[in-house]
Amino acid sequence: MSRAEFLRGAAAAGLLASTAALVGGPAEAGPRKRGLTYRGVTYDTGTAFLGALTRPWWSGSMLAHDLRAIDERLHCNAVTVFGTHVGRLVQAATGALRRGLQVTIQPRLFDRPQEEILAHLARTAREAERLRRRYEPEVILAVGCEYLLFAPGIVPGDTFLDRIRYLHEEEYDFAVFLQRLDALLESAAAVARRHFGGRITYGAIAGVETIDWTRFDIVGLDYYDYHEDAADHAAALAPARRWGKPIMILEFGCCTYEGAPERGGEGWDIVDWESPVPTIPEGYVRSERVQADHLARMLDVFEAEGFLGASPYTFVMADSPHSPDPRYDLDMAGFGLVKVIRRDHLDPASPYRWEPKLSFHAVARHNLTRRR
Repeated sequence: MSRAEFLRGAAAAGLLASTAALVGGPAEAGPRKRGLTYRGVTYDTGTAFLGALTRPWWSGSMLAHDLRAIDERLHCNAVTVFGTHVGRLVQAATGALRRGLQVTIQPRLFDRPQEEILAHLARTAREAERLRRRYEPEVILAVGCEYLLFAPGIVPGDTFLDRIRYLHEEEYDFAVFLQRLDALLESAAAVARRHFGGRITYGAIAGVETIDWTRFDIVGLDYYDYHEDAADHAAALAPARRWGKPIMILEFGCCTYEGAPERGGEGWDIVDWESPVPTIPEGYVRSERVQADHLARMLDVFEAEGFLGASPYTFVMADSPHSPDPRYDLDMAGFGLVKVIRRDHLDPASPYRWEPKLSFHAVARHNLTRRR
């Protein structure tokens, strides 16, 4: 809902830049190789939004079960763990590294002062460095995610909802916001370098955030563009090579209904949150096939580009449970590769189990084929 509202408001205000503006830089082209190195998936360890945690129920046994599935059933060789609690990030990263998976760690502390965000990053970076020194698989640190929206002090507003409203309703010079973003990223990169000896990146909003990638080792994109033709994706992504650095798609994907790929990152704004019980309005048709086909197509695009890595968003969305009643099937508005079935559908803290969706099997087939 946050990304969706932001991008919708940004588009209405004429703020969306071309991908070239996002990644434009030095003219030299980066190297092209064959196939992805890291075929991963993102994994939410619990992210705080407006005082609520996306995963209030946290279980070590469930984490182990999830990582086993990511490794042995999804056939990933990498995972991006993100969230607010540093302890959970370390727990998930450690479990993945013990399985021999490459790990990207991305702390997310939303709507807190920038000083706290940087301190949170420093704590995460120190823990990431300990893991990097202890385990053989590569550990990459992503310093943050979409700061333009989630970090105060760039766009006016105390919360990301306030900042969205500002973008909708006020007049402003967007270049000023980009200057503030650049200043925060300069500080974030310096903090990361101070405490972490491995490669660093950042999760940039593709088409919106203009980034000076010279501070980072890897160009990191949250890429939700929709094009009918793979050649159009290739053209949109081509300017990222101008920095001469490896490229990781830190997020991509779509929700689970007809028409979701065209909505990209806006897909989850179909929920009526004003109802006593969150509801999916009439007119939306669940389709696991649509989600599966979109992920398979995008993975083929990224393989052809020879990027360093690509990770679908996301393995599980615990805050978007499935229901057989389409009115309450929040999984339709979710990006998860698995559908969550809560013991108590209305209780966010309820224990749950999950079942693979068609997208899970599509990603698994892709990864297994490429491993051979």
